[in-house]
Amino acid sequence: LSNFHLPKKKKNRGGVQRVEGKLRASVERGDYYEAHQMYRTLFFRYMSQSKHAEARELMYNGALLFFSYNQQNSAADLSMLVLETLEKSGANVDDETLEHLAKLFSLMDPNSPERVAFVSRAIKWSSGGSGKLGHPKLHQLLALTLWKEQNYSESRYHFLHSSDGEGCAQMLVEYSSARGFHGEVDMFVAQAVLQFLCLKNKTSALVVFTTYTQKHPSIEKGHPFVQPLLNFLWFLLLAVDGGKLTVFTVLCEQYQPSLKRDPMYNEYLDRIGQLFFGVPPKQSSSYGGLLGNLLNSLMGSGEEEEGEEAQEDSSPIELD
Repeated sequence: LSNFHLPKKKKNRGGVQRVEGKLRASVERGDYYEAHQMYRTLFFRYMSQSKHAEARELMYNGALLFFSYNQQNSAADLSMLVLETLEKSGANVDDETLEHLAKLFSLMDPNSPERVAFVSRAIKWSSGGSGKLGHPKLHQLLALTLWKEQNYSESRYHFLHSSDGEGCAQMLVEYSSARGFHGEVDMFVAQAVLQFLCLKNKTSALVVFTTYTQKHPSIEKGHPFVQPLLNFLWFLLLAVDGGKLTVFTVLCEQYQPSLKRDPMYNEYLDRIGQLFFGVPPKQSSSYGGLLGNLLNSLMGSGEEEEGEEAQEDSSPIELD
């Protein structure tokens, strides 16, 4: 590595390009191991000089280069170093950086443990120390990649934490058509609407319902719907805007046969009652196991002030 000298001046882009040129030539020759070690050495050298931006650029371009040669392990390692530069430099969360992280994610082997570690760390960094579960824009980009990979359940999770109700609906139409039974078309959107409401995201709840019911080939257009559960959701979304407890209570009673199709519906509605209709929380939680964990996660999240923007509210929700 003796002939890999860092540029002396901080803004000497030509020096960085010369270094990158040597590294690229090494990869193109197939000297993957040596090139990987050179990248790591340069990374630590840059970081010790607090040249975080240069280190990040070098690692990002190096990861893309290794991905293009299908060197997954080396590429994943440099991707993690990109995150390290962000964490240690206190870099601002901006769209370009989120797009870079999503690009690295999209190139990783979907089944690799490195990808799981990378996405977990990227989401944590993107939250900017706010305690929320990641930046909505990053979640949206991750959701789109997972949708392309037909990993619908993971995609749905990330759409829930984005503010992209329309994208979520279009993915759910495809998910329902590809994997669901005909009699479950209403259940796919019901889960999303109720969970968006539990996250205090009224806007996305309405958009996902409207878009899904308009675009799903098996749903007759417009209210009233053939499926009672869809009519319930339509009325619920109206009631949430009005905030009248009597309307909410009668609605839940009238549609109990439909709501009993999934034991989670009434649990979600308990939380929605607290958030939008002033229902006091239950005195003691009798829930146990996974259900209890999920509800505690939902109910412990997002006690923000009422005026806060819905899209900013991406509180934790434990879902599979």
